[in-house]
Formats: sequence, C-alpha cells, structure tokens
Amino acid sequence: MLLPELAEKIVKEVRKLIGEEIIVVNTEGFIIASTRPERVGTFHEGALITSQQKKKLIITERDILHLKGAKAGINLPIFFQREVIGVIGITGDPEIVTPFAEILRKMTELLISENYYSEQFEWHSRAIETFVAEWLQAKEPSPALIDRARALAINLDINRTAAIIEFDHQDHPLSRDAWSSILKSIVQNNTDVAARSGNGRIILLIDSSNSVIKKRLEAFLSFLKNNFGISAYAGVGQKANPLELRYSYSQAKRALKIAKSKRNITFDEDLSLEMITGDLTSKVKADYIQRTIGPILHEHELLDTLRELFRQNHSLKNTANSLHIHINTLHYRLKKTEELTQLAPGNIHDLLCMYLAILFLDE
Repeated sequence: MLLPELAEKIVKEVRKLIGEEIIVVNTEGFIIASTRPERVGTFHEGALITSQQKKKLIITERDILHLKGAKAGINLPIFFQREVIGVIGITGDPEIVTPFAEILRKMTELLISENYYSEQFEWHSRAIETFVAEWLQAKEPSPALIDRARALAINLDINRTAAIIEFDHQDHPLSRDAWSSILKSIVQNNTDVAARSGNGRIILLIDSSNSVIKKRLEAFLSFLKNNFGISAYAGVGQKANPLELRYSYSQAKRALKIAKSKRNITFDEDLSLEMITGDLTSKVKADYIQRTIGPILHEHELLDTLRELFRQNHSLKNTANSLHIHINTLHYRLKKTEELTQLAPGNIHDLLCMYLAILFLDE
C-alpha cells in the first residue's frame, strides 16, 4: 500500500510545510523515504513501536540511547481505512515539531487516500476500456464477457446507442485527474458506459432518445471547451440491442467522419449520400478528386465558389450575394470551372460529380 514512490512524494510535499528532517517508515520499521537519502533502508525502532501501538510516539534525547536508529522528534502512525500502513517521523525538538504533528499526519493520509482512489480509477477505467473493445467486436457475449460485465456492474440486457466523441488536435496526453473529471462529467446514470479509446477519443454507450443524447453531448462538448480548452465533435449511431451494438458503433464511426469535417454532432440516421461514400477508401476518394476537380485544386477562388454554390442549393443569386460578387462574375467563374474540368455546373450529372469531389476534398 505504502510504496517507496508514494513515500518520496509524501516527503516532498510535507517538506514544503516544515524545514525539519522527515522520514516515512513501513510497518516493519524500515525507512523507505527520507529527506536524508542515507537513512533509507535503515531500521527505526521508534517507528516500529509507533506502528505496533497505533499511536504517536515522542522521542527525546534520552530515548535515542535505547531506540535503535531513532532521533529526537515525533513519530505518527499513518492510517488508511482504519489500519496502520506506515509511520511518518519528524526529527527535531519535540516541543517545536509537535504542534505540526496532526496537520502533517492528515496531509499525509490525504495524499495516500488521493493516490489510492486515483489508482482505483485508473484500474477501473482500463478495465472498462478493454471490456468495451471486446464487447463491440463480439457477435454474442461469451460467458467470460458476461462475468466481466457483472463485475463492472454493466447491464447487458439494455438497448443502447453508440456515440464516439473525438478531441480535435489533442497533442499532449491528459493527466489522470483530467480524465477522471472528464469521464465523471459524461457518465450521468448507472446505465451509461463510457470508455477511453486512445488519448483523444471516448466511446459512449447510452440508453436515451436522440434528443436527449444531443443535449447531453452539447453540454459535454461545452464542458470540454470551458474546462480544458478542448474542441471536440461527435458521431452517433442508432439504438441497437446488446447483440447488435457493434452495428451502432460502426454507424457512429461513419457519422464521426462527417462530424469531423463539419466540427459538429452528427447522427447516422441523418446521413443519406454519406452512407454510401463513407465506406470508400481514401485512395478511391483521392483518385476521384483528381479525375473530377483535379484541374482546379489550386484555384482556391473557384473551389470556394463551388462550395458556396452547394451551400446555397445551387441558387446563383444567393451564391453571388453570399460571396459579395456580381452575378456576371459568378457566371464567369462557373464557365472557367467548366472549361478546366470539362464538368458543367448546369448539368445534373456533372454537378453531382463536383459535389462528391468537394465533399471528399473537405474530408
């Protein structure tokens, strides 16, 4: 429970409050951390007595004559869940250091408790992550998977919707405390299942209507932005029974591709053309772009004009107004686009070809 690494952290933190020599001792009486490295590994009889009697021990100059490895000061038992797990010792005049004793003990116990629960969170988080990854791959839950679900208090009989939240350009790993705060924010009831997927993605399996899911995701994305400066987007699948949850997850991945390009929350049920294009490989899309709008890839003015034309549902008047150009200028740009690409914006087939190309390009 009280490992040397944690003991060294305790020594460093406590030293900020008091300038005296500090030691942390295990329940066998051996020093595992000290402000004086040469004392680490040596036996401290006073600390052993403190551990056994479960109460503080004041050591005077007279006491050090018969207590092996001891120095004048005070030793205090460190409790965790009502059990002694170690001893913290402060060397110095007992009359001077004793007033700090209880404060330092409480600080030490808080550090240990915080470390324990952080480790528990990390273990639970990793267990959920592994479980969800296997669950989304399984065609049907195996007995082992069912047992693990029971151990993790996950109900496998509930229909759920899969959602994937992805962070935008998350270069640096988040701390354990940050992840704890993030996952606690997104999980709101005992049917929610949230798992990390790498450092920049969260898989959320949720039993709610799409309207509720949208509100919750909007609130969560605002939480990420306001508290961690993280911009994120999300793809949401369709509700599925536990045996078909992998399909909802596949739909969420498809929706995420669109959400990534639009930087928003996208539901798979709202997709139409993207249902077909989403399964195409990057190589096919790149080849398609070259065969259609390849000649104008460096003509940013023409590309922006096409994008706006599609946003305005092919309304020439609205497109010209939105771009703040004369209608004749718009006609000139579209004619130039046709000359370079051999695709006519006024032809429904050619227009669809250009729309798909712009769609792929923006991905």
